[in-house]
Amino acid sequence: MWLDFCLFVLLLGLFFFVFVSSAITRIHKVYLIFHFQIMLWPLCKFGVSTTTDPVLQMLYIKIAYISLSLIGLGWLVFALFLTGQSYKLDRRFRLVLAAATSITVLAAAFNPSGLFVSPRLGNYVEHDVGPLFWLLVGMLLAYGAVSLKLMLGTLRVHTAPVHRKQVRMALSGMLVFSLFAVTDLLFNVIWVDNFPLIPGLTSLGMTVAAVYFVIAIHKYRIFDVVRLAQLNVLDSMSMGVAVLDEHEVVLEANKALQRYFDIRTGDRFPVEKLLASHGDVSTAELFLANIRTAFDQPVQQEIACRSNEGLRYYSVRCEPVIDRWMLIGRVLTFQDVTEYKELMMASAEQNKMLAERNEELTVIQQELFSANQKLEHLAVTDGLTGCFNRRYLMQQLEHEMIANARYRIPFAIFLFDIDLFKSINDTYGHLVGDEVIKSTAEAVKKSLRRTDILARYGGEEFTVYLPHTTMEQAVILAERVKAAVASNLIHTGPGSEPVNITISMGVLAAHHDQPVRIEDTKQYLKELFHKVDTALYEAKKRGRNRIVSVEPAS
Repeated sequence: MWLDFCLFVLLLGLFFFVFVSSAITRIHKVYLIFHFQIMLWPLCKFGVSTTTDPVLQMLYIKIAYISLSLIGLGWLVFALFLTGQSYKLDRRFRLVLAAATSITVLAAAFNPSGLFVSPRLGNYVEHDVGPLFWLLVGMLLAYGAVSLKLMLGTLRVHTAPVHRKQVRMALSGMLVFSLFAVTDLLFNVIWVDNFPLIPGLTSLGMTVAAVYFVIAIHKYRIFDVVRLAQLNVLDSMSMGVAVLDEHEVVLEANKALQRYFDIRTGDRFPVEKLLASHGDVSTAELFLANIRTAFDQPVQQEIACRSNEGLRYYSVRCEPVIDRWMLIGRVLTFQDVTEYKELMMASAEQNKMLAERNEELTVIQQELFSANQKLEHLAVTDGLTGCFNRRYLMQQLEHEMIANARYRIPFAIFLFDIDLFKSINDTYGHLVGDEVIKSTAEAVKKSLRRTDILARYGGEEFTVYLPHTTMEQAVILAERVKAAVASNLIHTGPGSEPVNITISMGVLAAHHDQPVRIEDTKQYLKELFHKVDTALYEAKKRGRNRIVSVEPAS
């Protein structure tokens, strides 16, 4: 008595385990109903032994055998789903199953004239069976034989290892249940008069079988493929999706794909037909070859297919489905890119026009850049001599003086002008005067270092900034400049003798022994140029064509 109750409790625990640990899809609900029917058998057998009321005992017996009849039907349906042959459950087959099961359910429910079961010794704890009971046994044997054939047939074909484990686990559960059920039938029904009653055999077989099922559901995820199909994920996608087996037979095709192509489940996918209308034959053949030979790499190709709506463009991607080392199928996705393709072709012409406009803009930008460079050059140079102008020199010196004073860098400044320049203008004219200024500047440039800055200070006056230069170095450079100008002959015209000029120069050199902070750079420069200008006028007073040097107060 208590064995049936304990087995019922175990089955109840397994029921809740499946309920809690699994995503409850439609097929899980079917299994839970099947599991609930298994639970009814030990519960009702326990209920029979807990009461002496024949009417209540008979109710328990009826419920137990009705659940047993439904278990056989559920087992067959389970085998069809497990072996991937659920498509056989068409309307005609469902009517046959419903009719056969209804006969046994009605026989157990109404027990006409005791033809199903009858009491022994006035109760149903031990009962006799009639011909309708054997009808139920025959129907269960038929269901079991069909389920066994489906599972063994699946194991004989070349299937994936995980699928084989699922089928083996379910088959083991079925065989265990069948063994216990046949043993129960032999000892407790057929040979009941020869052996003592052995309770709980069928209940124990059902429990062991349920354990196998729960292991298969939890460990091998026996309903995963079905769960994905039932969630309607494919139908919710905007792109067309086809799931193919290893023989390119369509296992699933969503609604989006069926809008594009006339394809149904069970058809062989017409890859060649779809690619036949592709404009580039070589590309189509390469894509087809990649689909057939690719094992672990996805393949993607854009194809064009003609339909009733005209030419349509699709981006097709083929993903292999691999279980360990075995290719068990492919997933084809079709993304309709016709609108995108048309937009691309429509924008191609616009892009061409934009490219031409960009080329024109590039030319204009180059011209503007060249013009800006010329303007920048004009802004910092003197138009006559090509030297830097006074404005640029002062800007540079403002930065240089701060660094020189802070880091104690020596520097020097020349300020010179052309001697008796007014008489040259009066004698030869302003054109020759300009030529004298220009030629003098060129002569000075040749005698300076690359780091020195020559600027026209104004009129015939010039300034030279010499960075990193001491007084001794400045005097040597000044002598070299003065000599270069003196040896420079300037031609004034045909038949005229060349003009030889000299310059007077003031030289200022500065070197701070300690770092100095200059508060007002402009004022500092003004003082420096005042000193060097004073030196220049001193050179002129002393007779011109000479150099006077001065150092600023530190």
